[in-house]
Amino acid sequence: MQRYDIICPCHFGLEAVLKREIQDLGYDIARTEDGRVIFHGDADAVVRANIYLRTAERVLIDCAEFEALTFDELFEAVKAVRWEDFIPKDGRFWVKKASSVNSKLFSPRDIQSIVKKAMVDHLSGVYGIKHFEETGEDYPLRVFINKNHVTLGLDTTGDSLHKRGYRPEAGEAPIAENLAAALIMLTPWKADRYLLDPFCGSGTFAIEAAMIARHIPPGLTRRFTAERWTNLIEKKLWYEVADEAGSEILPEVKCDIQGYDIDPRVLSYARENAKRAGVADTIHFQERAVADMSHHGKYGFIITNPPYGERIETLKTLPKIYRELGEGAKRLDTWSMYVITSYDEAEKHIGKKAAKNRKIYNGMIQTRFLSFPGPKPPGRRPGERTE
Repeated sequence: MQRYDIICPCHFGLEAVLKREIQDLGYDIARTEDGRVIFHGDADAVVRANIYLRTAERVLIDCAEFEALTFDELFEAVKAVRWEDFIPKDGRFWVKKASSVNSKLFSPRDIQSIVKKAMVDHLSGVYGIKHFEETGEDYPLRVFINKNHVTLGLDTTGDSLHKRGYRPEAGEAPIAENLAAALIMLTPWKADRYLLDPFCGSGTFAIEAAMIARHIPPGLTRRFTAERWTNLIEKKLWYEVADEAGSEILPEVKCDIQGYDIDPRVLSYARENAKRAGVADTIHFQERAVADMSHHGKYGFIITNPPYGERIETLKTLPKIYRELGEGAKRLDTWSMYVITSYDEAEKHIGKKAAKNRKIYNGMIQTRFLSFPGPKPPGRRPGERTE
């Protein structure tokens, strides 16, 4: 089976989480760069990465890498790639996106145009045709240029992997599903520990946690562009991996995951989203203000995405919100708390300095993931919950 370098982009600051996920699938890491992890794998690895990875943005096959300082160099290097190894005669191919950072070539539109022309020029010679009908399957390409180093990645995923399919309805500023999963995986939370999100909105943290607890692969029920690439990936591979992934799901698990919000409308979205994700019976959603945050258990985890002041709340309301969050955390004095925010005065109003302050981008917003670890629970048998 053909071996590839497989590129998985992710949120900046979360490369280590994605790297660990890929290694847990059994693959060797080629290298880690800002915002992406590259590993070695075959067609089976492409399928597994799309279905299993919780924290990646998408899965790309690395077609070529080279240096280019001019458009002529870009054209000739792209033309030299054996595109017939990837794209059939009737394939519909185009440059879906081009990005350039600190490079001589900086116009995305021009980069897209030159790369497409070079691909056509090469494939015209191979297939002996001048006009491509492009009536077959889609083969979108993504071009990354960083410090004049060009990477050509064939996009196997299609819609971003954060689109699990369970969230057609969301609140005003929902956190991306893959970002929520990555943040949970940055904490020591396990399924036998309590988890509470007091700003749950459409339920993303709670749902991602429940999917982790139940071993539900995030890509199991969605479709991927490469499912139709029968020239590269046998159709049966998708069915085999999906069947295997489905067999690993835990039908039920002893788990206490809760989500609060003051908006009954978004809570209705959260409940419907949880149903679509297959975890409605694993989560308890409740209409409750952060000021009323409480829980009977000990040694749990608060993992949350409170308002930043960027989209929903005005800056005037934020001190009270963060103060109430801090007061609630004090009442849960054996709990750990993890907060993603771009609010500069978050720690001041929470009333405590974070033990760790990790920089992460949530879309175009630079945020910080604040860690407030609580005391470790006393020794207990595996799976036993501390009340």
